[in-house]
Amino acid sequence: MSTDMSLIALVLEASLLVQLVMLLLLLASVASWAVILQKRKLLGDISSATEAFEERFWSGTELSTLYQEITARDEKKLSGIERMFEAGFREFVRLRKQRGIPPADVVKGAERAMHITQVREVDRLEEHLPFLATVGSTSPYVGLFGTVWGIMNSFRALGNVQHATLAMVAPGIAEALIATAMGLFAAIPAVIAYNRYANQVERLETRWDTFADEFSSILQRHAHAEA
Repeated sequence: MSTDMSLIALVLEASLLVQLVMLLLLLASVASWAVILQKRKLLGDISSATEAFEERFWSGTELSTLYQEITARDEKKLSGIERMFEAGFREFVRLRKQRGIPPADVVKGAERAMHITQVREVDRLEEHLPFLATVGSTSPYVGLFGTVWGIMNSFRALGNVQHATLAMVAPGIAEALIATAMGLFAAIPAVIAYNRYANQVERLETRWDTFADEFSSILQRHAHAEA
């Protein structure tokens, strides 16, 4: 058994199964960091766009003017709250043009359109978050499995030795413990990011719910005024 205790040597001298565990954890860590950075940008942009739209919405701009501004933009660049407004106002205008529909039903139609759009937008924000939760919850156990397997092999190798010393078993145990360290390295950022981003999505959803209620009240006043 080698006594080279450098990190690279320990990884290279680990058993095949432990090396596969390390590779799996490394790939999980790289993938989770890709999700973390992508979600950080997406949620940051959505939060800024939500604040900008709410400021524009409550500035006294005519709803029809705001609707035209939004529909003139690239649909892919619209934020969630803008899509909600666009869907709700479009349905409101469509139903209002039809004769015989009570004002309450017109408003309910706009509310349904906003709700459907909101569900889709929240689903888009939550995409890949379960992956972070999975990495955060399973990586320590995967690393522990590699550690147990590596330590078991180290002690099995001592079975044929009459006089075992700490120097003989230390490299094997050290290479096995690297798997645990890698499991924690993959899990900790994933757990922190998942908790943070899940909270941000929940806060955005609450803001959108509030906007939908306030917008529905405005549409209700418009519907009854024009009835």
